[in-house]
Amino acid sequence: MSGHSHADDSHSHVRHDHEHSHDHGHSHDHEHDNHFEPIEARVRALETILTEKGLIDPAAIDVIVDTYQNEIGPRNGASVVAKAWTDPEFAAWLADDATAAIDSLGFMGRQGEHMRAVFNTPEVHNVVVCTLCSCYPWPVLGLPPVWYKSPPYRSRVVLEPRAVLAEFGLELPDDVQVKVWDSTAELRYLVIPMRPDGTEDMTVEQLARLVSRDSMIGTAQALNPGAATDSVAAGSAT
Repeated sequence: MSGHSHADDSHSHVRHDHEHSHDHGHSHDHEHDNHFEPIEARVRALETILTEKGLIDPAAIDVIVDTYQNEIGPRNGASVVAKAWTDPEFAAWLADDATAAIDSLGFMGRQGEHMRAVFNTPEVHNVVVCTLCSCYPWPVLGLPPVWYKSPPYRSRVVLEPRAVLAEFGLELPDDVQVKVWDSTAELRYLVIPMRPDGTEDMTVEQLARLVSRDSMIGTAQALNPGAATDSVAAGSAT
């Protein structure tokens, strides 16, 4: 099975990715779903039992999860994006064979064996979802945020992508096409955001700080110079 792209204003084929038109002129409140999937419910129940027995420290677990979710993984992806911004040959390789290009930087592992990079342009904005479960490229983005796994995001971003992006604070011009890429167990996507203006003299390391986790999912754009912090992947609240 291959991944699919849903475009908000076309019925065309892009390579082998089928696009559907899903752009509605209305919005609903964006729910950051609070009810748990069965597996998450079992994990939380087990965590409660182990905590009550004094076998684990929830605070320590939270620190570990936060580190992998917001630091280690997204920093890898940010390095990929920054190199693509500064190295045209690497960007071309990334577009042609993302799996190999990412592997060349040492960022490969489970959940990232088959990758595709999709590049934002002034005409096209890409956003990623997994409508069936929560397939996510762990080696380059770390752990998926809670909202990415929630049923409201997984269903609504396909049906009304502009409304969902607006709820994340991302308002796109009407003439920008939104493409929604549906990840699967066989193929996962990495959004390459556009390089911000005014960054011509920045180093690769400085550019990487402009790349947030959410910009590589497609629910945000890269940060403007001066807005970056040492936490390159703070993204939206989980």
